[in-house]
Amino acid sequence: MIARPELPELLTQPAFRRYWSAQTVSMFGDQISSVAIPYTGILALHASAAEMGYLTAAIWLPSLLFAVHAGAWADRRGHRRRLMILADLGRAALLATVPVCAALHALTLGQLYAVAFGVGTLSVLFTVSDPALFVALVPESGYLRGQSLVYGSRAFSFVGGPSVGGLLVQALTAPFAVAADAVSYLGSAFFLSRIHPAEAPPDPAGRRTFTAGARYIAGNRLVRAALIAAAVVNFFDFIFLALFALYATRSLHIRPGVLGLVLGAGAIGAVLGSVAAKHVSRAVGVGWGYVIGAVLFPGPLILVPLAGGPRELVLAALFASEFLSGVGVMVLDISIGSMFAAVIPDRLRSRVTGAFQAVNYGTRPLGSLAGGALGTAIGVRPTLWIAALGGTTAFIWLLPSPVPHFRLPDEDAEPNAKVKNGSSMSDQ
Repeated sequence: MIARPELPELLTQPAFRRYWSAQTVSMFGDQISSVAIPYTGILALHASAAEMGYLTAAIWLPSLLFAVHAGAWADRRGHRRRLMILADLGRAALLATVPVCAALHALTLGQLYAVAFGVGTLSVLFTVSDPALFVALVPESGYLRGQSLVYGSRAFSFVGGPSVGGLLVQALTAPFAVAADAVSYLGSAFFLSRIHPAEAPPDPAGRRTFTAGARYIAGNRLVRAALIAAAVVNFFDFIFLALFALYATRSLHIRPGVLGLVLGAGAIGAVLGSVAAKHVSRAVGVGWGYVIGAVLFPGPLILVPLAGGPRELVLAALFASEFLSGVGVMVLDISIGSMFAAVIPDRLRSRVTGAFQAVNYGTRPLGSLAGGALGTAIGVRPTLWIAALGGTTAFIWLLPSPVPHFRLPDEDAEPNAKVKNGSSMSDQ
């Protein structure tokens, strides 16, 4: 008789399971939108290279503008779970306007920019609140396992989301495919409404010290180096992303459904990366895992501007690029999430996350705008070369820092540790 695989320890705990379910359904919807929103611009509204850059920038500009203040507000107010629920409901409402206006033949690029900016703003609030909720649910010895489960869901969303998104774009048209992401945010809000962890208490000093997160990053060599590397990777990655769908559609002549399937199949690498991150951490340390991810994530993107020749070779190059990059991004994200969960003080967690996001995510609209400008000035393919090669320089910032030598507390130190919940966790 074949033994049934055991459910991971964290998923046996109702509070973490609901948190994980909220993340899973939301991330799957996000991946559908990652295909549907660009194709709404390309196919429904006939956007140019520069306009595609503006669209991508609109999603991430709020990180640059609001993240620091959102982190301070979340630390001062507390109740991060409630803030996350409100952010989910707001994002669902904004995205729902896209298919509605499309049905009324009233959809414009201006509205798409406004929706992208509004969703990005609410995503800032959600993101700065999330780390505090995570550590309220997971014991210190489970940080790496918890991050692996959450990012494992993200990896699976990379597999299914783009494929479903591409098929929905072809079956329903791009604006109506966006509705799937709106529904996913409602699902996330439902699961979050069913957990009641004992969160860290509000910090009344948050109003006076909203720059405390930035000062903490500036004074911590490990966090500072990790931020610089992440910002470099993201800047060049978003130069790449601003033009990738345009290049694949108009230069490589890949149909949306085929591209979605190729990206979904290639993202199997992300699933393997979410599993490999734990083993990499145990073998060389979570710090070296971050360094490895900083190389393996951007490096394979070189295959996209290299792609040419028969259609089969083009699709194989795109598959390999997404597969290897997917492994790298999971190792990168799980490593940095685990490090930060361990080192950032609870009372500063949202403010540090906000300051980190302001720089890290703030580089994304700058990269998108640079991608649109460079794509217009020198062509899309040369810009993709610059993006792929530039991103691989990020690891250089990490080598002289404490990051490579950082290790988490022994994961097996508390083998029977249970998830924190409202009944067993005291305020930190």
